[in-house]
Amino acid sequence: MLLELSRWLTQYHTGFKVFSYLTLRAILAALTALLISLLVGPRVIEWLKSKRVRNDPRDYVPAGGEGGTVTGGNIKRHTPTMGGALILVAMTSSTLLWSDLANRFVWTALTVTLVFGAVGFYDDYLKVIKGDAAGMPSRWKYFWQSVAGLGAAFFLLVSGTVDASTSLYVPFFKNAVLPLGSVSFVVLTYFVIVGTSNAVNLTDGLDGLAIMPAVMVAGALGIFAYASGNVVFAQYLLIPHIPGSGELLIFCATLVGAGLGFLWFNTYPAQVFMGDIGALALGAALGVVAVIVRQEIVLFIMGGVFVLETVSVILQVASFKLTGKRIFRMAPIHHHFQLKGWAEPKVIVRFWIISFVLVLTGLAALKLR
Repeated sequence: MLLELSRWLTQYHTGFKVFSYLTLRAILAALTALLISLLVGPRVIEWLKSKRVRNDPRDYVPAGGEGGTVTGGNIKRHTPTMGGALILVAMTSSTLLWSDLANRFVWTALTVTLVFGAVGFYDDYLKVIKGDAAGMPSRWKYFWQSVAGLGAAFFLLVSGTVDASTSLYVPFFKNAVLPLGSVSFVVLTYFVIVGTSNAVNLTDGLDGLAIMPAVMVAGALGIFAYASGNVVFAQYLLIPHIPGSGELLIFCATLVGAGLGFLWFNTYPAQVFMGDIGALALGAALGVVAVIVRQEIVLFIMGGVFVLETVSVILQVASFKLTGKRIFRMAPIHHHFQLKGWAEPKVIVRFWIISFVLVLTGLAALKLR
């Protein structure tokens, strides 16, 4: 929106041309999303409290965890949830303000994010408003996630203009490119988007645990998007050139800004929880960007904490069903460390540090080949 306005104003003063630069718009987009989150956040939290949209205690969560109990009572019983709506509002507003609205990749990423957010919203609605602890039946949740993931996959397939759109690029190797057929591309895209969405949702169990890794991964993916959209940088770095993908830097920047704004209220002890509306949407956002810039494997590396959380649940369930024994004291794995005696802030910050190292490792793939 503002990009079109600046282009029109350029005819009156050339200084407005500065807003055509992706890097400046990305900075402004991040700051805008951050400002919206900080300004709107307190009002959203108060509204959620007034509507009693709050977290209910869970017997299976350890002391200090989401809904957990400690001596003196449940410290998180009255904490409102569905705060992920704040992230989506900030992201959507800032994206529409600062991105090129003619860019199909921006609309794809934003649409997928909002659709997954809608699925999460309905799940949260059933849990906290209707009082149905089970929420949306799993089969229906995965059905709508699949519809959105497959829809995005088919759109990217038919709108692709270069061979890179359907090839799998292996990081750290100079010419390791695996051509994918149409079916393979759709299947891969589906699993990346839906898998990442659910992985972030599993990670969202402690205050700030999921949002900070998501912010770091989004920032790194923004760098990949910027480089992939620039033919000179793409050729120099030996990464696929995806015309138009550079505009996703704006989208990623809004996730960074909105995420940091949400963290202001979500840091321990949290004033608000993200809920499925935020976790499912953020995971899908990371997944669709990674697919567009052809960095699915790099996402797997940078999002290692999300992968670890998901694998811990899979291993725990498989082990219990096959042997009757548990591998971890509790899954997802962040609860395992809580039961080992780690304080909640210690678990959170240490997982952040691991994410930071993994994101740097992923970024190293830009040059180490």
